[in-house]
Amino acid sequence: MSHHTGPDRAQTFLLPPSLDDYVGPEHPVRFLDAFVTGLDLAALGFARATPAATGRPAYDPGDLLRLYLYGYLHRVRSSRRLEAECARNLEVLWLVRQVRPDHKTIADFRRDHPGPLRAVAAEFRLVCQQLGLFGRELVAIDGTKLAAVNSRANNLSAAKLQERLARAAAQMDEYLHQLDAADTADAAQPGAAAPALTKAALQAKLAALKERQAEHAAHLAHLAASGEKQLSLTDPDARRATTRQGTVVGYNCQLAVDAKHKLIAAETVTTDVTDRDQLAPMAAAAQANLGGGPLTVVADAGYAHTAQVTRCVAAGITPLVPQPETSANAAKGLWGKSAFRFDATNNHYICPAGAALTFKRQGEELGRTIRYYANRAACAACAMKARCTENKEGRRITRTTDEHLMEAMAARLAAQPEKYRQRKALAEHPFGTIKRGWGYTHFLLKGLRKVSGEWSLMTLCYNLRRALTILGVPALLAALRAGAAARVGAGQTGPARTPVPA
Repeated sequence: MSHHTGPDRAQTFLLPPSLDDYVGPEHPVRFLDAFVTGLDLAALGFARATPAATGRPAYDPGDLLRLYLYGYLHRVRSSRRLEAECARNLEVLWLVRQVRPDHKTIADFRRDHPGPLRAVAAEFRLVCQQLGLFGRELVAIDGTKLAAVNSRANNLSAAKLQERLARAAAQMDEYLHQLDAADTADAAQPGAAAPALTKAALQAKLAALKERQAEHAAHLAHLAASGEKQLSLTDPDARRATTRQGTVVGYNCQLAVDAKHKLIAAETVTTDVTDRDQLAPMAAAAQANLGGGPLTVVADAGYAHTAQVTRCVAAGITPLVPQPETSANAAKGLWGKSAFRFDATNNHYICPAGAALTFKRQGEELGRTIRYYANRAACAACAMKARCTENKEGRRITRTTDEHLMEAMAARLAAQPEKYRQRKALAEHPFGTIKRGWGYTHFLLKGLRKVSGEWSLMTLCYNLRRALTILGVPALLAALRAGAAARVGAGQTGPARTPVPA
């Protein structure tokens, strides 16, 4: 019995096979092609979307966009590897119509179009919204750190620069001592030992050390003048942040994930090393992208900040964020502020011993209005004082004018624990896919603006993969055709797009 074999490679066909025969009618690349075809690339800000009348023909930005969408969906980000795919991958050959741009052209396209890439991600969110893939009721917000093109050694702080200056000074003293030994040997003094390095080599090392000291001093002066706490030499926008796995020099990448199908409703990149100020901006972006209206957002305790909660409530957004215990007394093993109950009717706090801490005065602290509550007489006679405070004058409780919003949020959390329990399953799903499944733990571009475009490309491909899994290619193609027919019926000659600045 013979093996199952194909035709001879040298066989000549009267009618050679069509490239279209290798891509089935329900292949995902057909949807990628249709999606990009329906975009108004010029309005979205892509360069050379309209061909020039003269000069050497440029590559169609639509083909390069198709190539990147395919690449990021299949864990191929390198421009050199994408160049290779254009010559050997039948799916890519079909998708880009057999054009073969070189790796520099491919890399330049991604580098030069961060704004348009963010706009394309927004366009696909509109498609998902029209298909009813967003629930628009509950959104989970979370962040993760992705490494930048900047090593830890090239991320400097004032303390690290001072340490390097001290080390350079110690090395300089050592080299000067060796120079003195060399001079002693030249004078042929009895008992003088020849240095390990020649005088010329020592002088060269001293010159290099002086140059290094000047660089360190310049970096230190830059930090002092700018007020920044860090300086990254390779990627100036990158910041060193602490994660559960250690520290990473990179960016804080934020997502807002809709609960219905775990699709990303909003994304951004920030240089802030914590999530403290990200709740309101991310919630507002998700609300706008989902068409406005009431929205409930859940986030972990790292997002708990009274000012952020206040902004959310003012925008019609209901936040569900646990508030961590930040009391200095709790850190000492004493009763924290959460042990005291506020009585709004009588405007006082009830302590664990049952005494009332009454309002004493009001002041300004860090731009906030603070109210102070205390009861010296009750504290002086309290048998539980040792468990409450180390202050001889007794316990003092502070309260901000917006603290009632935090208390109301805590009550909502206690009444709806099932909503908060969804947070990790929602927010961690995209991060698990992007970082663990696809291996995108770092950026390939430098600078916040370019990195933001690459992050939008990653999140766009995540949403594409989710939509393809949920609905399939035929349903998505039908939706694109229906949208095109509706625009034609409305008298539009092309897709209605809003230009996005780069």
